[in-house]
Amino acid sequence: MIEIYGSWIDRYGVDGFRIDTARHVNPEFWQAFVPAMLQRAAARGIPHFHIFGEVSTSDIDVALLARYTRVAKLPAVLDFAFANAVRATVAGNAGTDKLARLFADDALYEGGEQTALQLPTYVSNHDSGRFGFHVRAARPLASDEEVLKRVLLAHAMLLTLRGVPVVYYGDEQGFTGAGGDQDARQDMMESRTQSYIADRRVGLKPAAQGCANAAGAGCAGAAAAQGCANAAGAGCAGAADLQRSNRQSPNFDLGHPIARAIAKLSALRRAHAALRSGRQVVRNYADSPGLFAVSRIDPGTGREIAIAFNTSLQPLSTAIEVDPGSRRFAALYGHCESEVSAPGSYRVVLAPLDFVVCAAGDGT
Repeated sequence: MIEIYGSWIDRYGVDGFRIDTARHVNPEFWQAFVPAMLQRAAARGIPHFHIFGEVSTSDIDVALLARYTRVAKLPAVLDFAFANAVRATVAGNAGTDKLARLFADDALYEGGEQTALQLPTYVSNHDSGRFGFHVRAARPLASDEEVLKRVLLAHAMLLTLRGVPVVYYGDEQGFTGAGGDQDARQDMMESRTQSYIADRRVGLKPAAQGCANAAGAGCAGAAAAQGCANAAGAGCAGAADLQRSNRQSPNFDLGHPIARAIAKLSALRRAHAALRSGRQVVRNYADSPGLFAVSRIDPGTGREIAIAFNTSLQPLSTAIEVDPGSRRFAALYGHCESEVSAPGSYRVVLAPLDFVVCAAGDGT
């Protein structure tokens, strides 16, 4: 196996390996495999060869994940604990202290916080389902607007908190699905799978969703008749055209609200080293839904970026902790006060399920 994978590095110059089901292999194998791959990559002139393993868990179990960096000697693992913590706090009703505990346990990884910065983080994936699905499962009575806000908040955490964010394809188009595995693997292109066609996507306008629902129903039979009539009234095509156009309509809408938010946050991450590789300091949290605040520290300048999230349905106006040396702030995302209220104390105003990103200094 070492020779096979090593030959891919030698011949094709691949720059990393994602290791599936790593927890089901004896750690002695990884202890031999990892240094052999890193040595082959270095010889090939690939200095930042990345290896991370899938150590699946449905819990916020950092100890389990960290064990594979210490015993199996994997350089990094897919951060299931992050995904589960975000689901608990943003889709569910857990307090933001769950997030604080998650990050406090970064010390458990081999290499501590520095290793945690390399962990691939996610909120949706092909096995456990999409974040929109988890929101609707936890909150069946939530409005479409609330579901969208929760999905946006989860992606804001993904793209601003420590780790290497992995955006699952289709999330930017509001794909939701009916669960994990095949139910979370919708087609971006034409589909003939009825459950994919009728997917209740997050962020779609009501008329567009009505067309999709009617197409999924096939506009056949009494139960579907009203849906087809509603779809026709919304400006959709006839039954046959409706099915065909829905299957063939492109799912690459850069104007989708989730796509726009991901693009904006990705640009912010590219522009600021603090958000990519900066040390993270947890500032504020609670044992109920509401405030979660962190600072990301620029590794070159030492300046901080303060980030505050509101996971509750109530507006917040409160003070968060910042570095005593940070006196002025500039808005990178949302509204940010220009000055601290006192040394080490900075006031933020947050709408329900919203967040702000504020940079100390002039924001550059």
